[in-house]
Amino acid sequence: MSDRFARELARTRPDYLVYQPGSFDGSTHDTGNEHFLVFEGPDGELKAVWTQSTIEGQPDQRIVFTRSGDQGRTWDRPRVIAGPTPPASGGMCSWGFPLVSRSGRIYVLYSKHLGVNDVFSHTTGLIGAICSDDAGVSWSAEQIVPMRRSTWDNPDPALPANWIVWQRPRRAADGVYLAGFTRWVSGSVCAPANQHWTGSPAVVEFMRFENLDDDPAPADLALRWHCCDQAALQVPHPDNAAVPLVQEPSTVVLPDQRLFTVMRTATGQPWWSQSSDHGRTWSAPQVLRFRDGGQPVRHPCSPCPIYPLPDGRYVFLYHNHDGNFGPAGRFDSHWHRRPLWMSLGEFRPTAEQPVWFSIPRFLMDNDGVALGYGGGRADLAMYASITHHGDEAVLWYPERKFFLCGKRLTPAMFEDLSVPSA
Repeated sequence: MSDRFARELARTRPDYLVYQPGSFDGSTHDTGNEHFLVFEGPDGELKAVWTQSTIEGQPDQRIVFTRSGDQGRTWDRPRVIAGPTPPASGGMCSWGFPLVSRSGRIYVLYSKHLGVNDVFSHTTGLIGAICSDDAGVSWSAEQIVPMRRSTWDNPDPALPANWIVWQRPRRAADGVYLAGFTRWVSGSVCAPANQHWTGSPAVVEFMRFENLDDDPAPADLALRWHCCDQAALQVPHPDNAAVPLVQEPSTVVLPDQRLFTVMRTATGQPWWSQSSDHGRTWSAPQVLRFRDGGQPVRHPCSPCPIYPLPDGRYVFLYHNHDGNFGPAGRFDSHWHRRPLWMSLGEFRPTAEQPVWFSIPRFLMDNDGVALGYGGGRADLAMYASITHHGDEAVLWYPERKFFLCGKRLTPAMFEDLSVPSA
């Protein structure tokens, strides 16, 4: 088995290994690993939270935490900080994301399932929250953060909202943490565009954490909600224009303090929006292009994050095809969420689209070999994060939602990538 682990791990040539499951068949209850968010803790060490399970959506889904004292070379054994500890199941917790206050308190918020489903079991839930005042050594009891109801939610108040935050919240230029999130639309409000999961309607909204730096108890976090109800960001589904489908915003702060966000859709392209008031209002989404008037970027309904680089430019990660890739076409997301390409991005202050991109460069692939319980996953979907170390960035990524890895993005990797200037 060790030979197989080594062979599979080598496919994407990672520089760091954060977590390797104990089995391939799910018997160790840890073969699903995703939404992998690495961040710098208040003590200067790297910390990580992610969603772990036997496989995505199982009742044993939980939030785990680990730390590294040597910049990611070695990591502690992860601990469950919310949700069931295997082999127990039930009370699933999903899609945890961290925030660090200026004093050093760490908050982790997540979707808390109540045993009732509206869209999917791992999206229907309250906002659970815990905090730590000792850099993650110990954690508070769970509290519930109130969530604003939306016209996109089921009108039955017994059914919580359907939502996911998939990236670390980012401080806007005014210093307040902002998180974009997917609000999946209840089927009681809007019927799906088709029977595939990518036909389920969804919109993008934003939350701001106005008092987080005051270190309130988790339940007392003051969230302000923006782009709500019909003002939510929407993109028409290609199979039915009456159905909105846009998800998973990835946001960066531009040099002129604007916010720029990129989102996945079912159209075969990512779309973008911008905010000039620290995330309170946003422009109508548009197709992402390499430059104004240029070719659209091609990408299926898969995460497509944009991240800042240490030198002030950006790296954009995507699959460089519209989803019609391989034998099954756009409805086989386990196959077509690969390979991974990247483009260098630069700020263009007077352009309509304020970030322009270089031509694609291949970054990695896993050859489409599935791993994990129940047939496993073959995707290289970027439920990922990034940290900086000197002049390098490290991309922390889930590989087939199985291994958790890190890859160095060095300045040399971008030297010959040129971004259009006009």
